[in-house]
Amino acid sequence: MPQNSDAPPESFDELLAWINPDRELAAATYLDIRRALVKIFRWYHCADPEGMTDETFERVTKQVHHLRETFEGDPKHFFYGVARNLIKEYQKTVKSYVSIDDVQLAGDPPQEVDEESSEMREECLSSCLQNLTTEKRDLILAYYAREKSAKIEQRIAVAEQLGVSIETLRVRMYRLRMALEQCIERCLDELERANETD
Repeated sequence: MPQNSDAPPESFDELLAWINPDRELAAATYLDIRRALVKIFRWYHCADPEGMTDETFERVTKQVHHLRETFEGDPKHFFYGVARNLIKEYQKTVKSYVSIDDVQLAGDPPQEVDEESSEMREECLSSCLQNLTTEKRDLILAYYAREKSAKIEQRIAVAEQLGVSIETLRVRMYRLRMALEQCIERCLDELERANETD
């Protein structure tokens, strides 16, 4: 079973033991919780349901030692509580972020987006990418480089190259993407303010 975070194997084992003392039942419940969380995040129209599910497991895993001593009740409910908090965080941030999926890296801009706005977005994307370390910039460009089935193969290759699971890669990319989108939004605000004073 793939692990979902950078947590050491013993933390993951402790997580399974907390979910259910029976290893097989724990594994089955783990998968049930993952499927349920992905559905929940999709229901709330979150941009990366799988990545947010990974983040939920990562947060719970970090607390599992304490939870085994203090939490009473079905562990599923704790996962759902963490997911609820993550959704609230996402809903707060998504209002102020612009998705990099909407930024045209090349070619003609869509008809519904005027040329000036598209140029501003491309300028901000380029600027924010330059602000990243070379490693992070190469990583995000590689992660979003392909389309359709080639995209999946590319992401598996990136995960293998980094020596991490695809779930761990999703978590890293979710965090990196959110930071990049925040940078783009700040840049757009600055450009708009500059245009207003001209």
